[in-house]
Order: sequence, then structure tokens, then C-alpha cells
Amino acid sequence: MAIRERKKLERSLKPHWVWAIAFGSAIGWGAFVLPPDWMSDAGPLGVIIGILLGAALMMVIGVSYGFLIEKFPVTGGEFAYAYIGFGRKFAFVAGWFLTLGYMCIVALNASALSLLAKFLFPDIMAIGTMYTVAGYNVSIMQILISSIAIIIFGLLNIRGAKFSGNIQFIFAMVLIAGITLLGLGAIFTEGPSLSNATPAFKPDQSMVISVLTILALAPFAYVGFDNIPQAAEEFNFEPKKAFGLIIWSLLAAGLAYSAMILITASTMPWQDLLGVIDSQNIEWGVGHAIESYMGRLGVFIIAAAVSMGIFTGLNGFMISSSRLTFAMGRARILPNAFRQLHPKYNTPYVGIIFTVLICLIAPWFGREALLWVVDMSSTGVAIAYFFCTATAYKYFAYSEAGKKKNPHAAVSPGRKVFALLGLLSSLGFLVLLLFPPLPSSLGQESYIAFGVWILLGIVFYFANQKRYNDISRKDMNYLILEKEEL
Repeated sequence: MAIRERKKLERSLKPHWVWAIAFGSAIGWGAFVLPPDWMSDAGPLGVIIGILLGAALMMVIGVSYGFLIEKFPVTGGEFAYAYIGFGRKFAFVAGWFLTLGYMCIVALNASALSLLAKFLFPDIMAIGTMYTVAGYNVSIMQILISSIAIIIFGLLNIRGAKFSGNIQFIFAMVLIAGITLLGLGAIFTEGPSLSNATPAFKPDQSMVISVLTILALAPFAYVGFDNIPQAAEEFNFEPKKAFGLIIWSLLAAGLAYSAMILITASTMPWQDLLGVIDSQNIEWGVGHAIESYMGRLGVFIIAAAVSMGIFTGLNGFMISSSRLTFAMGRARILPNAFRQLHPKYNTPYVGIIFTVLICLIAPWFGREALLWVVDMSSTGVAIAYFFCTATAYKYFAYSEAGKKKNPHAAVSPGRKVFALLGLLSSLGFLVLLLFPPLPSSLGQESYIAFGVWILLGIVFYFANQKRYNDISRKDMNYLILEKEEL
């Protein structure tokens, strides 16, 4: 029957490519742009503790991902896992929020490229300034640079996962080399000192609040590791290796974030640095800090590093977004075009083109407005984490007695405990993001964007529910998981 038609992706991704997709996507532009903003919220040590604690909690969540990838090595990630644990309605919820999250990060990485160009060539980037959104001047040059980057990476992704994975690894290696050179510069040049990183925490708030404020950002800061389950169907290696790749990518990302915080904070007393950035209206605080002790050479190095971060983010989340929409199309909740593969490159090209077209809208609204949506997308990512860990919790048993309740369960009390901890961590992230009295909660604009996305999802679901819900359980199992029974 046509309803059982299930196209598959080519198994072409090597382990080090998959690691680079996860690591590079997690770092993206954030490590090179956000340190001043984070330090203003928590102080240098508050940021580092929050970032590393976030990596540790992500590793706990990663236990559930590793198990589910090994058991169900299909594309779709949390969309598939939510279906396994909670059925097709919740699968749509998880997929809907993840699609938003991935596309937002693609768009934000593209806007970061404009920010870099604005720092390096301010006069050129001011050409064609058209209007202001939330205090941010939008020019035709910024729109062109962001749009060209999105289109180029869309074309590169259409050429195939093998090509995308290879260039991702190269980008990741250059990124690591850039951070290493910046660190060596901070050690061996005059001026930078760890004494500049005092006070360690934001003076006017408690250490706990400082750490929690940064911890709330962990779903956004480390969402790159979530690209691993999206690529599971394309592994050319045993799926059980995925857990190790998740852990190593999170560890590397946590260390890279921490290194950039230390490098930035060491250049001058960090509160003075923030004052200079505000008083002089400096577009890129980290670039200014690096230039203060390494001159134009430092600017060149960090420009190369942040470019690689941007490219890895663009490439990695373009891969994930297109794979997620492909999986949802294969399950018939998206139009049939999304399950089509390119006749030459065997890639989900419709999902790639869709991602490109949606993301091309974003540069016209300016970077500040886009940040509201990205803040909100962290909530969507945390929801996806919840579905994954909750599904894993259901599929582990403490003992043989517990397995009687679920014949499909695996007896592993240790993993079940980790799944429970991951589930609680996901709920904790949601509390930090959605509980208004906390300083880590979403701003008013982000709440509005979140509500709009929920309403759009409701409309979209009811417009497509008949075909989606009419498919039998066995057929849906096959379409999503390539097996009729779990």
C-alpha cells in the first residue's frame, strides 16, 4: 500500500563526523558572543559553574538518549521517542517544538555572521540602514550576508550527509584551534590576568541565583548534542557508540564555553569591561576584549573561530531540521513532499529548502527580535528533553518484577535512576524558564512568541489530524520506527 511507503536515508556518517556535528552545533556562535551578557547576569565563576553543571545535567539526560538511539536508530529524535512513550499526539507536540528550536538556531547563527561583519566592517554594514527593531538597526547589508549564508548552507546540505559531515569536522577542528590560540595569547601576553575575573559572582545577587540563571540556559547552550539522534538513521557504525559521542561532545562543549568565559574575563576587570561595552555601545564585546591584548591578530583569530562556530551551527541544525521534518513527513503529519529524497544525493531536500525559506524571513526582523524567539525555543527544547527521558524511564525496569508490567522494558536499575534524574532535570529547566518570579524566566516578548507558536501548532494539528490519526498502529510503527511492533 502507498501508506506503507517508507524511504530511508543513506548510512554514510562516520563517528568523528557525528561528534563534530554535536560539538560544533552546541558551541555555535554563543561561546564567542554571549560571555559579556552571561557575566552581567552571574559573574565569571557563576557562569562557569552554571555552564559546567548544565553539561553534567545534559550528560544525565544523555543516558536516556544513548539507550533510545541504540534501541531505535531512526531519524526523528524526540518525535520518534515521544511516539514510543506517549503516542502520536504527543509526538507531534515534541516535533513541533523541536522544529521551531532548530530553525531559530539556524536563523540566529546567520544573524551572528552579520554581527561579526558589523564589528569588522562597521561602515560597510551601515550601508542601506532601513529601520530599527527593538533598538537594533536593520540594514540591507546585514540582510544580504545572513541570507547568503543560509542559502549556501542549504545548498551544501542538499549535496549529501557525507559532504556535510566532512566539512563539519574541518570546521570543528579550526574552531578548537582558534580557542587554543586565544588561550595561549591570554597566558603569554601582558595584561590578561585571572585576578580580573573578580568578583567571581554578580555582587548584588546570591551565588545560587547566579548559577541558576545560567543553568536555565543549558537546554539552549547544549542543544547541539540533540543532533545525534536526528542523524541516527545515517550512522555507518553501531548505534551503541552514540552514547559515548554524546558524552564527549558535551564535555568538549562545556570546556570550550568555560575557556571563552575565562579568556574574556581575564582581559581587564570584568565589570570595567561591561562598562566599556555599554558606554561605547560596542557591538561585539568579546571581540573588543580580545583586541585589547592581541590586537588585530587576535581579532583575526577570533573572527576565524566564531566563523567556524557559526558555520557548524548553520550546518548542524540545517541537518537536524531537515531530518526532523523528513521523519514527520514520513509519518504523514506533514505534507507528502517532506518525505521525498533528492534523486541524486538522497537527501531530504524539501525539508532543507523549507528550512532555508523560513529562516530567510528572520534577518528582516533584526537580531534583538530574533533573540526573543530563541529564548522561547529553549522551552521547546526542554519539553523535547522531557519526552525523551520520560520514554526512557518507562522502558527501564528496576527488576524482573517491574518488567512484568512492560514486556518491552530492559532491566537496568542504574539507567532507570539516570532516566528519572534526567526527567527531573528537564522539569527543572522548565520551571527555571517558565516561573515568572525567577530571574531566569522568559521575558514578556518570549512568552508572547511562545503562545503564538502553541496556537499555530494547534491550528496545524487540527488541519492535518485526520490523515495522521487514520493510520493504523502497526503502519505508524513501521513508518516511524521501521518495525510493526516495539
